[in-house]
Amino acid sequence: MPRSVGQPVIGRLVDTFRPRPLYLAGAALVGVAGLLGVLAPSLGVLIVSRVLLGIGTSAAYPASMFLLRAEADRTGMRSPSGILAALSISNQVIAVIGPTLGGLLIGAGGWHLIFAVNVPLSAACLVLGARRLPRRVTTSSGAAGGGLDVIGMALFACTLTAFMTFLMNPSWGLWWLPVVVAIAGTCFAVRELRAAHPFLDLRVLGGNLPLLATYGRQWLAYTTSYAFMYGFPQWLQDGRSLTPSAAGLLLLPMSAMGVAVTALTGRRAEVRGKLAGGAAAQIGACAALLTAGSGSPMWMLALIGAFVGIAQGLTGLANQNALYAQADPARTGSSAGLLRTFGYLGALSASAADAAFYRHGATMPGLHGLSLLLLGVSVLLLLGTLVDRSLRRVGRT
Repeated sequence: MPRSVGQPVIGRLVDTFRPRPLYLAGAALVGVAGLLGVLAPSLGVLIVSRVLLGIGTSAAYPASMFLLRAEADRTGMRSPSGILAALSISNQVIAVIGPTLGGLLIGAGGWHLIFAVNVPLSAACLVLGARRLPRRVTTSSGAAGGGLDVIGMALFACTLTAFMTFLMNPSWGLWWLPVVVAIAGTCFAVRELRAAHPFLDLRVLGGNLPLLATYGRQWLAYTTSYAFMYGFPQWLQDGRSLTPSAAGLLLLPMSAMGVAVTALTGRRAEVRGKLAGGAAAQIGACAALLTAGSGSPMWMLALIGAFVGIAQGLTGLANQNALYAQADPARTGSSAGLLRTFGYLGALSASAADAAFYRHGATMPGLHGLSLLLLGVSVLLLLGTLVDRSLRRVGRT
């Protein structure tokens, strides 16, 4: 949750103060959070360490996107699609090796090592950032300008935190959270429409329907992707009686296919075909899950995961390229942070869906019910891609 709120907020700071100071501050905060986690005397301090870690790591992606924009402007490059693909591949590879590395660290020295490893990584990032990041960065659009809308940022954080907290465990007992969302969201909208230099320029954002559609597609795509990653291994262990290691191995085709697809298609800046192909792959995977059962062969289950990986590779890369083309250049950092936020919303939606259908365990009826829901989400993603005519212009001269 800290990164969901932190990425667009820090992205706005990147737009205003440029990437170098925010990246270095974020890297330093990661080191502080690591030390605090290792030395934490209580659970409360450990939670604070985790929050600081999430905030510190929130600077990397918005800073990267801003630097890509600035370098493309400097060199006259129309679309750095190859570099965007490398960034997407890096994210996917880290997502694969991160849990494995975490398990190895816990096995080697306990959970303290998960926090301790951030200290040398932070130091390395500080040294590399200080040596390699440019002190002055300019873009063709200039700076986002103006002062910081601290009140707007606080209202945004309150609205999103309340919404995501309810999404994590929707129930009648938390009826007051949607009320908080409505009140804080209304105050946020009023504030942003009246502020001279808003945190999120709602007038510009509301007039940029293609970018709003990209955020919506990010939410839909990540809902299906994360629901599969969370729900499929649970069913493999409960419904197929596989060990956690075996269930994890059946997810490897998904990860490998995602990286391979991104590498093969990354240099092409066009996005409409990728989004349509990714949605179609999701539809195929969800339809196949409806036929999965206790007697399904392992190759079939691995193939389903591979189709989900194809969808991940295509949609993640396409949405990133679409955002680069559609976002206001002066607000590249905050726009990129919002893209990540909508991805996290998809992850929380997936968790809520898994919890709803697996209320009585990861049974076969639960898996099929979840698959039907994800099939509908995937169809909606495909329709949202096909009717969006603006996508035809993205990546074309």
